[in-house]
Amino acid sequence: MHHTLEEIREIYQLPFTTLIHRAQEVHRKHQDPAGIQLCTLQSIKTGKCPENCKYCPQSAHYDTPVDAEPLMDVEDIVGKAAEAKAGGASRFCMGAAWRDVRDGEQFDSVLTTVREVSDMGLEVCCTMGMLREDQALRLKEAGCTVYNHNLDTSREFYHEIITTRTYEDRLQTLKNVRNAGLEVCAGGILGMGETTEDRLKLLKELADLDPHPESVPINALVPVPGTPLENQEPVSSFDFVRIVATARILMPRSIVRLSAGRTEMNAETQALCFLAGANSLFLGEKLLTTPNPETSDDFRLLNDLGLHPLDPEQARAFHRNAGPAIAGFDPG
Repeated sequence: MHHTLEEIREIYQLPFTTLIHRAQEVHRKHQDPAGIQLCTLQSIKTGKCPENCKYCPQSAHYDTPVDAEPLMDVEDIVGKAAEAKAGGASRFCMGAAWRDVRDGEQFDSVLTTVREVSDMGLEVCCTMGMLREDQALRLKEAGCTVYNHNLDTSREFYHEIITTRTYEDRLQTLKNVRNAGLEVCAGGILGMGETTEDRLKLLKELADLDPHPESVPINALVPVPGTPLENQEPVSSFDFVRIVATARILMPRSIVRLSAGRTEMNAETQALCFLAGANSLFLGEKLLTTPNPETSDDFRLLNDLGLHPLDPEQARAFHRNAGPAIAGFDPG
């Protein structure tokens, strides 16, 4: 069911307590209310990206503290994946700072890595820029489960942030990924100077995708020195939680992930996000190039809240089924 922008606005503007209650109702009906999917994100090729995304320290257009690094060797990445698995992650995401995936030696090396990481029993997610359908098929054959390609913001605000490609390019890649039978991971970034309306339009774009993305990462901008957005004001925690709750109500079976910007959030804000229906986070000290909370802090927080790691198969079952996916699991 498609929601109009007006309907989405009405949900977002509900009294905070009512909004959280509605998000909770939806979350309990379709998902394990105490399960959190744990992922690790590894940059396998850093910096020197030709795109000019204003938020990104990896863009070759800006002078930032990030040093460019070549594509990592297969065995180094596989070592990182083993560490991630030992640390409790069930999904391993690999990011390469490319504008688009090019056929050849580097892509072949990625396919080998995907095969090996997948053989370790981890879910594999890749995020490597624009992708053709035949390339998506090759990734799937190699054992990749998910492809991440964020829409970042609303269609209208997009050109304020990126001019080296179009919104349509983004949507086309998501179509290619879906056609190849991969799961879709697509979300956005809050706090880049966009309006609330832009944020709601982003949620509408995501919720209009059919089927919904299996994963919806919601990032808070981490302003990096040297990027055009280095002086952006942080997004208010209540605005952030409202977006999480609205995303949960619009996309009941999707995993909503707290992504970048968690180091700036206190435990209470993160707890509110979980109350609002977020059910995934990234472990590990870095997200590509930006800092991330210590894994021990994350497990302490989950423990304090009585939350547990979500089994990948369970998560998949939630997405597929309309009703509760676990025998004996009462959505209350």
